[in-house]
Amino acid sequence: MAHVRLFRHYIHLPYVLLGLIDFLLLAFALGLTVFFRYFGDLSFFLENLNFLLPSATVFAAMNLLVMIALGVHQSRLEEGMSGMMLRTLMALIVSIPLCGFAYLLAPDWLWYVGASGVLSTASVFGFFLMGIARSLFIATVGKEAFKRKVLVLGAGYRARQIHEDLKTPMNRKGFTLVGFVPLPDEPVDISEEYLLNIPTTLQQYIIKHPVSEIVVAVDDRRKGLPMEDLLECKMEGVKIVDGASFYERESRKVALEMVTRGWLVFSDGFTVSSVFGFGKRSLDLLAAVALLLPGLPLMLLTAIAIKIEDGLKAPVFYSQERVGLNGSVFKVHKFRSMITDAEKNGAVWASRNDTRVTRVGEFIRKVRIDELPQIFNVLNGTMAFVGPRPERPVFVEQLSERIPFYSERHRVKPGLTGWAQLCFAYADNEEDTREKLRYDLYYIKNQSLLLDLLIIIQTVEVVLFKKGSR
Repeated sequence: MAHVRLFRHYIHLPYVLLGLIDFLLLAFALGLTVFFRYFGDLSFFLENLNFLLPSATVFAAMNLLVMIALGVHQSRLEEGMSGMMLRTLMALIVSIPLCGFAYLLAPDWLWYVGASGVLSTASVFGFFLMGIARSLFIATVGKEAFKRKVLVLGAGYRARQIHEDLKTPMNRKGFTLVGFVPLPDEPVDISEEYLLNIPTTLQQYIIKHPVSEIVVAVDDRRKGLPMEDLLECKMEGVKIVDGASFYERESRKVALEMVTRGWLVFSDGFTVSSVFGFGKRSLDLLAAVALLLPGLPLMLLTAIAIKIEDGLKAPVFYSQERVGLNGSVFKVHKFRSMITDAEKNGAVWASRNDTRVTRVGEFIRKVRIDELPQIFNVLNGTMAFVGPRPERPVFVEQLSERIPFYSERHRVKPGLTGWAQLCFAYADNEEDTREKLRYDLYYIKNQSLLLDLLIIIQTVEVVLFKKGSR
């Protein structure tokens, strides 16, 4: 679908149309609320409509501005309709006090906005009206209309990794790859069918074929980039983004093969503050207590089941050394799910269909009950509720030598659940661990209370549907 150019900036037309629809529906929602609360008679309401229009306009504009600030419409690309509506709900809540403040500044001509209950009722009406309208709009114009058009500068190893790793519909739900533009003297690892032959400059190409982003995925920047051309494209409103940053944003993980220490130093993220630390610890304690209360009966039943299967003298818990924050070693506690002498020959990776797992152990692993004793690790502060899963010292030593940036996962406390557990299955070998590290680094780089809360909520899906359990 076409773009609209405003102030030398290309804006995707569906966003403009959705914004206009939202504005009209919000204004209508306030009018509907006022009609039912104060008028009831349609002819009398229409005769006095001019008194309502300023209030409806301010209400709609204020909500629309907050929605734009929260990226509501763009969130449709990455988070789907549910994410879009969640952000809309947040925007409507934030807008209520802002609209009330506008009434205090101009009570003479915004008299409806300040009325008791009008703002909250209008927000509820607006939320449901926008949800219906957006569903109909997206079904009419098609999901592809909301995808950003992306051009990749480069056709070597990095470009091929973007092409291969982001080729699934899930990873490309927010964008469409227009093609790859190879640089002179750069090895070409992309199939010819995906290459773009641009006889002119990038700027002239994007004027005729508008794109939203240019991804710079060049293997060796020391050979030079067309900086002047890229600057002209940026002045046309096209976003220029580094290949590693683009990969991180679209896949929700960090590309180990594409990043350097310099990229980690200069990229956004890794922001930690005392306020965040206090908030995270508070969330940890709240989530741990909330899980402990319903978990106690399950823990008691699990202990009884283990005793019945293995005998009264058999241990219920299994304690093991793990590596925590800043490389410190601590003891993690779990319900024993394997036979008592499972590691008589030394530490080995847990594997699929592991013969050392007991019948009770197989069940409690599938439903994650074996992890419940780690609540006490969260309460004593050796673990957080959300973070990378802690690994054993012997494996950490091996993996730190073989996998780049592996030790960086110890910059935060290990967690009972985490981003990697939501996005990837159980790691039982070095390659799986490498893949999980990509997700762990994404979490460490982008950690926030909102992300922690999202992970905690989505962990319910992991438990209910056994996603990633073994």
